[in-house]
Amino acid sequence: MRGEPDGVRTGPASQQGMRRANLALVLGVIARGPRSRAEVAAETGLTRAAISSLAEQLISTGLLVEEGPTTPSGKVGRPGTALGLNPLGPGGLGAEIGVRHLGACVVDLRGEVRAWRRREVANRGRHPGAVMADLAHLAREAVDASGLRPAGLTLAVPGLVGAGGVLQRAANLGWRDVPLAAELRPALRAAGDGLAELPVEAENEVNLGGLAERWLGEGPEDFLYVSAEAGVGAAIVVGGRLLRGASGYAGELGHVPVHPEGPRCACGAHGCLEQYAGEAAVLRAAGLSGAHGDWVALLAERAGAGYEPARAALAGAGSALGIAAAGAVNLLDPAEVVLGGGYARLAPWLLPAMRRELAARVTVRPWAEDRLTVSRLGRRGPLLGAAVGVVRAVLADPGRLAGG
Repeated sequence: MRGEPDGVRTGPASQQGMRRANLALVLGVIARGPRSRAEVAAETGLTRAAISSLAEQLISTGLLVEEGPTTPSGKVGRPGTALGLNPLGPGGLGAEIGVRHLGACVVDLRGEVRAWRRREVANRGRHPGAVMADLAHLAREAVDASGLRPAGLTLAVPGLVGAGGVLQRAANLGWRDVPLAAELRPALRAAGDGLAELPVEAENEVNLGGLAERWLGEGPEDFLYVSAEAGVGAAIVVGGRLLRGASGYAGELGHVPVHPEGPRCACGAHGCLEQYAGEAAVLRAAGLSGAHGDWVALLAERAGAGYEPARAALAGAGSALGIAAAGAVNLLDPAEVVLGGGYARLAPWLLPAMRRELAARVTVRPWAEDRLTVSRLGRRGPLLGAAVGVVRAVLADPGRLAGG
C-alpha cells in the first residue's frame, strides 16, 4: 500500500481492523433498537454468516443479549431472534468535581441512568488528594448501586484540561497543574473493587454539558451552549462535534469583554462577561453578597418570590449574556444558543433581556426567538455527558472489549 513504511505487515492488521469496524457497525445498528440477525444483515450489507459470527462475539463479551423472537417486517417467513443491547453489560461511569459538590453517575449501554450520587462539599482550596478520596468513595457507591461494571471513567472538572489530562487551571478551586488521573487513581485503588484499573479521562465540565445536550437533548448539530456554575463558560458544537480550538481552550465566553471600560476581572482584563453574569457579580447586584450555599437556588427563590433586586440583577446578567452571545452568533452562525447549567434554572429572568440584545445585535441573519433555548438537562448535563461519553466510546469501538 502506498505510504506504508517499509517492513510493515499490513495483512493481519487490516483484517483485524476490518473486524473491529464491523463489530462497531453491527453494534451501532442494534443500538438504535433491537434487530434480528437478518435485519442487521440487510441494513449493513454484511452476510448472514458474518453477522452471526460478529453477534456471537458481542454476546460473549456481554454487549448484546438475545431478547426473544421477532416477526419479519413483511410478516412473511420464519421469525428471527431479536438482538438488543445488554442492560447488564458494561456501563459508563461519570464523576464530577464542583466548587461546592461532588457527583458520580453510572449509565448503561442505552444511556439510561442506573445510579446517581451527589454530595455537597466545599472544595474550594482543598488539596486535590482529599477531594479525590471523597470522589472515589462516591464513585464506588454509584457503581455498587448500579449493579454494572463500568468500562471507563470520565471526570468533569471546572477548569482548563490540557494534554495528558492535566488540569492546568481551575481558578474557582484554587488548583493549577494537577494531573487528574494520577491523583484519582490511588483514591480509586483505596476504594477497592478494581476501579483503579479503569481507563480514566478528564474534560472541562461545560464541554461535557454541551456534548450531553447533543447526545441526549436531541438538539441541532451546530449550537452554542452557555453555562454557569461558579464561572461562565461555553461549548461550541459544530457538525455535532466539539470545537476545541488550536490549544483546546475554545469557549472561554466568560472572559469576552461586554463593556470594555467595565470593572477589572481576575483574568486581568476589564468588563468581562463574568463581571456581570458570574456568581459573585449577580449576587452582589442582588444585594446578596454574603449569602452561602447554592447561589442559583437562592436567586431563583428570591426572584420567584418577587424580590426586585434579584430580578433586576438577573435582568442585568441577561443583558450581558445577550451581548456576548450576539457576538458569538455573528461569528459562528449557530442554529441555536442553549442555556445550560445554572442558567437553565434562572432562564425565566434571563431570557427577556437576552432576547432583546440578540434581536438588536445579531446581523448575520434575522434572529428568531426560538433559536434561544433552555437545556432540559440543566445542571445534570456535565455529569451525564461524562458517563454517556464512556458508553459512546464502547459503542464506537467494541473491539477493545470484545477482543476484535
